[in-house]
Amino acid sequence: MLPNTLLTAEQKAELQVFTESLERFCDTEIEPHYRDWEKVGLVHRELFRKMGENGYLCADVPEQYGGPGASVHFSFAVVQVLSRRGYGGFVGGLQVHNDIVPPYLLHCGTEAQRQYWLPRMASGEAVAAIGMTEPGAGSDLKAIRTTAKRDGDGYIINGSKIFISNGQHCDLLVLAAKTDPAAGAKGVSLFLVDTKTPGFTRGQNLEKIGQHAGDTSELFFNDLRVPQDALLGGVEGQGFVQMMRELPRERLIIGVQAVYGAQGALDATLQYVQERQAFGQAIGQFQNTRFTLAQCASDIAAAEAFLNASIAAYERGELTPEAVSALKLHTTEVFGRVADACLQLFGGYGYMAEYPISRFWTDARVLRIYGGTSEIMKELVARSLLGR
Repeated sequence: MLPNTLLTAEQKAELQVFTESLERFCDTEIEPHYRDWEKVGLVHRELFRKMGENGYLCADVPEQYGGPGASVHFSFAVVQVLSRRGYGGFVGGLQVHNDIVPPYLLHCGTEAQRQYWLPRMASGEAVAAIGMTEPGAGSDLKAIRTTAKRDGDGYIINGSKIFISNGQHCDLLVLAAKTDPAAGAKGVSLFLVDTKTPGFTRGQNLEKIGQHAGDTSELFFNDLRVPQDALLGGVEGQGFVQMMRELPRERLIIGVQAVYGAQGALDATLQYVQERQAFGQAIGQFQNTRFTLAQCASDIAAAEAFLNASIAAYERGELTPEAVSALKLHTTEVFGRVADACLQLFGGYGYMAEYPISRFWTDARVLRIYGGTSEIMKELVARSLLGR
């Protein structure tokens, strides 16, 4: 379980009830449909509304903005439960909606922006996405080419984004664009784009090697006009600062996904090796199997301890960009190793899509890429050690 040392006894009991309720919700509303959603490449839009009705969306958004007003642990618990159950494709988009976009509005938005969008997100009426990555700009956010030019009392936006989680479903897009192309990082601004706006176009749902139930799209902006009040916080040139401020939570929630995805892979494997027979005994009795499982469990325990310490630091407001970069690097690499080792123990069956370990294995791979690649994480950690 995630750390709860800062919760009262009453809050701990509430969190337990919350996770048990979520497990039952998964049994009835997700598990029976997930394979079908993987085949079509996205979950049913209605799932967001149902999750909102049950209080599983935007759990730590204050009540004054339509959210449950719970501890951040409740939002993290949603990712924990779904990741452990093997719904990594959905988790990728859900954490954008629950854990990445709301802090932008709460910390950087105007009161009017918060009042308009957060209640819709908490109810599931509006699905949120974030538009940073472009065909020529991945981890290098300063290299984006999408532009937003002043036009009277608004802006005209042109450009495109790629690999956008929730791209097919999104009603709100937090969009990074250059308002002053000559100013480098200081020329980047963030906009709250209502996707019903003329000039917004969704590309096709991109086919991926993993996370098949998560819709991932290319988005296009052709003379898309937004009003002045679509500018996040109402101030130009703060986009890069705003993005850097909110990246720690994004990388922290990826750490949650990685640790409990790894635990889910191990859980599935522990059951399999006790049932599968070879050479007259369960394969769990072979020394190689036992040693592999022991190594996986030890790696997960260490990653979980790192994660718990990072969550505690986040609650205290002390989680640094360097520390959370190290967390993302470590936990996502652990998930990759664990998923691969566990799949090997399934033998040929592990390569079959009907076995859950195959989903853990394919879903794990992208965690070392999105939210900042492992190579970028290493660079950020190294800078904290050696300077630039």
